[in-house]
Amino acid sequence: MTDVILKAAKGAIPVHALLEAEADAFLEGRQAFVKAFAATAEFKGKAGQALAVPNTEGGIERVLFGLGAPERADAMSFRALPARLPAGDYRIASAPAHIPADQIALAFALGSYRFDRYRKAGGPRPRLAARDVDVAEVRQQAHACALARDMINTPANDMGPLQVETIAREIAELYGARLTVIAGEGLLEANYPAIHAVGRAAAPHRAPRIIEMSWGEAGRPLVALVGKGVVFDTGGLDIKPSAGMRLMKKDMGGAAHALALARMVMAAGLPVRLAVLVPTVENAISGDAMRPGDVLATRKGLTVEVGNTDAEGRLILADALTRAGELEPALTLDLATLTGAARAALGPQLPPFYTEDDGLAAAIEAAAAATADPLWRMPLWRPYAEALDSDVADLKNDADGWAQAGSVTAALFLQKFAPAGPWAHFDIFAWNPRARPGSPVGAETQAIRGLYRMIRERFA
Repeated sequence: MTDVILKAAKGAIPVHALLEAEADAFLEGRQAFVKAFAATAEFKGKAGQALAVPNTEGGIERVLFGLGAPERADAMSFRALPARLPAGDYRIASAPAHIPADQIALAFALGSYRFDRYRKAGGPRPRLAARDVDVAEVRQQAHACALARDMINTPANDMGPLQVETIAREIAELYGARLTVIAGEGLLEANYPAIHAVGRAAAPHRAPRIIEMSWGEAGRPLVALVGKGVVFDTGGLDIKPSAGMRLMKKDMGGAAHALALARMVMAAGLPVRLAVLVPTVENAISGDAMRPGDVLATRKGLTVEVGNTDAEGRLILADALTRAGELEPALTLDLATLTGAARAALGPQLPPFYTEDDGLAAAIEAAAAATADPLWRMPLWRPYAEALDSDVADLKNDADGWAQAGSVTAALFLQKFAPAGPWAHFDIFAWNPRARPGSPVGAETQAIRGLYRMIRERFA
């Protein structure tokens, strides 16, 4: 990703970010030409409006950028700005006081993202000079988010288990982390039976694996990050229809998010240790695929009846969460594109999260609000746990239909394998199904900007 955030730029064009209620007062103090030009263009400070005011040489003197109503204006409103500007260097000359400058800069960087791996790259892009901002940290967060979006956008033929492993190795080498990988039949020897069962039907060069990264100095609190890495999900023998399979390249979104969040933490040198666990598989179909009715062993020792081979993400997370518990973390966060039920409940833009720790939930919610990275807490409703009871095993992977709340029952399944202590599960979508200003159709990061802030504050 090209750096679009600068420490300074000589001659940067000023941008005035205006609430709708401020636009008239701002224009009243300007030259008659500026007022007349804004009136002709019908600039009212509405959300996403941008007006480039020309100078006498035919260039741009300043830019007016509308933020709309104050209750809807936050830092992420600035994601729309890059697409409204021609190439050049800009600076924020004025903006509402309640929007932090570093969040504006990050939003500008996020809004500049383009996935052009398979197309001819575009020309130069607008850049933002960000004064009084830690430009290095903004860039690191932007690069981490771009990495996750690139991984999710890349089709499964170019983003298999080995490619996820390679990216993890590159991150580990960059920040001096240690990486171990157990793959194929080695998963059975190392007691990761559920990961093996889900991924064993894939071609040998796309064998399942558990990727484990560790980083940080001894004695510091351990944060475990677990990410679902299903590089493509056919649904297994309970095969998805074609419409349901179309976007399944994004089913490794949890792995991409966990690696991106780890990259943020390591780049900032936060005073923690990290354990990043990424179970990575392809849920393929072959003569060796797991079957409905199979009973699987897990690392924890619990047996799981496979009621539906398309509920595979929770199976690989079960082994990874058990491994996380063996490390005795001070905090565990798992991220997964886990259920369609989460979308039915909250839609694509508002991921649910689950935890029984009220203090952790409050910290997550505060950090999410501060970074305009929305989340919504959902309940781990214990009465629904009975829907996971099996007649032949300790539990099953698909809840009885009477419980209905599929995202809740999936979280309850994971809770049975989660480490002791603070734990939160995030059922993310990781995708923009429609284009919005600064958010093109395609991969999207969710939750990790807020989680980075929460970790930074929790372990300061």
